[in-house]
Amino acid sequence: MQWTETFGYLGALMTLMTFSMKTMLHLRMVGIVSNLAFITYGVLGYVYPVLLLHLALLPLNVWRLRQLLQLTRQIKEISGSRLSMEWLKPFSHRKAVQAGDTLFRQGDAAAEVLFVLSGRFRAVEAGVAVEQGEVIGELGLITRGHKRTQTVVCEQAGSLLLVSYDEIRQMYYQNPRFGFFFLELVAERLMRDAGRTTPDARHSG
Repeated sequence: MQWTETFGYLGALMTLMTFSMKTMLHLRMVGIVSNLAFITYGVLGYVYPVLLLHLALLPLNVWRLRQLLQLTRQIKEISGSRLSMEWLKPFSHRKAVQAGDTLFRQGDAAAEVLFVLSGRFRAVEAGVAVEQGEVIGELGLITRGHKRTQTVVCEQAGSLLLVSYDEIRQMYYQNPRFGFFFLELVAERLMRDAGRTTPDARHSG
């Protein structure tokens, strides 16, 4: 009975430790250890509710850990390099846009970044054209209230790759270097816009 209780206490300790984890990667790892400890406790102690619960949680934690490891590896591959549209596709969805469509208006709630695959768009208030290979909406992630800073319309039919802010946050939390990459992207866009618009103009967000 003593060994049985040891596994129970170990599982409880590991569960408690998950609340102190700073990253989801470490949380999943500790969670798996906790699952294994509680499964052993449930088998040895014939505690079937605990056993069934952690038999269900173990594959979920393993699956999530595998996803996080894949994401971290992919982020490392692009750290310090240009962002690849091919790399983004698993974390995004594609949207076709027709000429005359309004993507969003100034002051709208912002929830995603848009990468231009084809076509031509315009940030109305700033009078800035946005074309293939450029980015729309990154400022909405870092502005207070997450509001769009520009109205963006489609001037020439094309397609966009949309990545949600939640996906970008997850990438940042798993690898802070991606955060620096994203900041470099924002800084590059601001400097580029400053060079082709008036000092008071703001980039599409």
